[in-house]
Amino acid sequence: MKTLLLSCLLLPWLLSAAARHFDPDSQLQRGSLAGQEVQGYFNDYTRSTRLKRAMSSEMDITADEPDDGPVSATGEAIDLPTCLLCVCLTGSVYCEEVSPDMTTVPALPKETAYLYARFNKIKKIHTKDFADFATLKRIDLSGNMISEIEDGAFAKLTLLEQLSLAENQLVKLPILPPKLISFNANSNLLKTKGVKVNAFKKLTKLVNLYLANNQLEAVPHIPESVQILHLQNNNITEINRSTFCKANDTYYLRPTLSEVRIDGNPVVLSKYPDSFTCLKVLPVGRYR
Repeated sequence: MKTLLLSCLLLPWLLSAAARHFDPDSQLQRGSLAGQEVQGYFNDYTRSTRLKRAMSSEMDITADEPDDGPVSATGEAIDLPTCLLCVCLTGSVYCEEVSPDMTTVPALPKETAYLYARFNKIKKIHTKDFADFATLKRIDLSGNMISEIEDGAFAKLTLLEQLSLAENQLVKLPILPPKLISFNANSNLLKTKGVKVNAFKKLTKLVNLYLANNQLEAVPHIPESVQILHLQNNNITEINRSTFCKANDTYYLRPTLSEVRIDGNPVVLSKYPDSFTCLKVLPVGRYR
């Protein structure tokens, strides 16, 4: 009991003495270096404490609010850099199944040659999206929700060789780059009126043309360079002698067109035997 009583009496006195000894104001009044160091410590400690309290308070306020992504000081949403959302290698950008949802074409690094932005929720392609990326050689936008592409969207892509727009919601094709080697528009909502008569005419290097699983009523003009043509599962009801061959030239041959698929269409191919005389293989499709 005596020890406890002595501790209770001495403790206030010791605390008071310690406070006087480390009082930053009294140290500063004497102009000592130690006093300045102590005052600096107290200032830093105070700022740190206030910052922690502010952060804690901010976290408490926003804890139950939905996270809409990073925002600027003015409260506006900040777009995360593409290479934080995607995988960027030398000349290639992979943005597949990005989370949070990617609804527009991402801002690409300079000198991008290959873009893979499959399985996202991109809805529209604007002219400005690729205006500054003449280095692009391949674009794959398969599995998005694209329903509209502005006509000038690919106008400046003079090096583009491969373009895939498969599994989207297109009802109309845009003007395509002239150096395309492969074009894939499988599984869209394309009708013949949405594909211009000369949509592929100027594509003199086109080798692979995929237009399966659409709503086309007729076969579009097919460039001489095409080797593989897929038109299965459309609404094609007839073909004519000029579809693949030349009606006024019985000696015309088309050996490059080695694979033609028209299966899954209403057309009965056996009704048009003169339409395949220039081909080295018969089209795959319904003959009965």
